[in-house]
Amino acid sequence: MQTGKEFLGEALRRDERVDAALRPLSFEDFAGQPKTKERLRVMTGAAKARGEALSHVLLSGPPGLGKTTLAHILANEMGRTVRITSGPVIERPGDLAGMLTNLEAGDVLFIDEIHRLPKNVEEYLYSAMEDFRIDIMLDQGPNARSVRLDVPRFTLVGATTRMGLLTAPLRSRFTLQTRLDYYPREVLAKIVVRTCALLNIEIDAGGAKEIAGRARGTPRIANNLVSFVRDFAQQRADGRIVKKVAADALELLEIDVNGLDEMDKRLLGIMARHYKGGPVGVGTLAVALGEDDQTLEEVHEPYLIQEGYLQRTAQGRVLTEKGWQVLGLIPGGKAGQMELI
Repeated sequence: MQTGKEFLGEALRRDERVDAALRPLSFEDFAGQPKTKERLRVMTGAAKARGEALSHVLLSGPPGLGKTTLAHILANEMGRTVRITSGPVIERPGDLAGMLTNLEAGDVLFIDEIHRLPKNVEEYLYSAMEDFRIDIMLDQGPNARSVRLDVPRFTLVGATTRMGLLTAPLRSRFTLQTRLDYYPREVLAKIVVRTCALLNIEIDAGGAKEIAGRARGTPRIANNLVSFVRDFAQQRADGRIVKKVAADALELLEIDVNGLDEMDKRLLGIMARHYKGGPVGVGTLAVALGEDDQTLEEVHEPYLIQEGYLQRTAQGRVLTEKGWQVLGLIPGGKAGQMELI
């Protein structure tokens, strides 16, 4: 009989296989981000023509837009392998040295959340990126000595959700720095259709548009919504995703037609009702919502700012006219005088 741990392990492996199946492996299959794709096409084409390793690339933007997928595509286009890690995982210079010395020439090292690299590790990365060598200090005090290690000519692909936290010396060592933006709804609809085709899910154009419209401009969210809507369609409908089935499923998740979830609306509502629309600091909002301020800044705020529901000012966050409208409120002289539209 299968234990709960074994069942969970199988489920996780199945999810990984599904994610791998959905991940595009070429620029042709990667939808959206036309400027970034064209820049990377130029770089990969030139590197292959010269027979050299690809130059270092820095990808920035909100989570879920395809930074990891692009790293896989770059490795695939160059005919090399990709090694995936993240900034917080590399705690010591020795960890970095182990990764780099295990690479082969031309391989891609992808470091997610690279702005969270420890300072001492980042300093070792400078010489590895420029001179393809690292000097590791062994022992301490009078017995300390330096050992130089040569590393293969590799390609570093860094990804960050907070470009401003990267130090200038590290940022300047990337040949290409490019930002990924939120996807328009028509592109997300194509991604939804592709995902459904790969998963053998029947969906019409209306269902795809409904999911895309509520996916906050993010492919990862769109694919997650597809999974839930599929389950809903199997349990509450005939298994086919049409517009009404998708809308009913997403209403059950409390995701409205604008892509705003319960936390988004709570954030906007607290700003309106308790702080007269702002300005109010993110720390104050985090306490009021019972949420981490970093989560608000990285998960909720980017979309709300991009869509024009709130503004970030030197004094704090301010609710915009569009933010008032989506709440069905009009600003009054005092919080208690706000009226329903």
